[in-house]
Amino acid sequence: MVSQKATINNLTGLHIRPAGLLCETAVQFRSKISFRYKDTTGNAKSVLSVLGAGIKRGDEIELICDGIDENEALAAMVKVIEDGLGE
Repeated sequence: MVSQKATINNLTGLHIRPAGLLCETAVQFRSKISFRYKDTTGNAKSVLSVLGAGIKRGDEIELICDGIDENEALAAMVKVIEDGLGE
């Protein structure tokens, strides 16, 4: 299991489009990918889980990847966040 914190920097936070892109990235991997935000832990492969967390610009989340391709998954998830989630 690997984890890393990342800050959401896009202007609108994780609304439907960026949440979809985050989930789209996560489903490409076989590992279990979750995120921790405040007291919430959610499935990063579920748009409803990501949207339900109410993550805004400037919020820090922790990404947790566990599985056969966990290192690649974590790198891809951090990259998509650092690249602004398509915005």
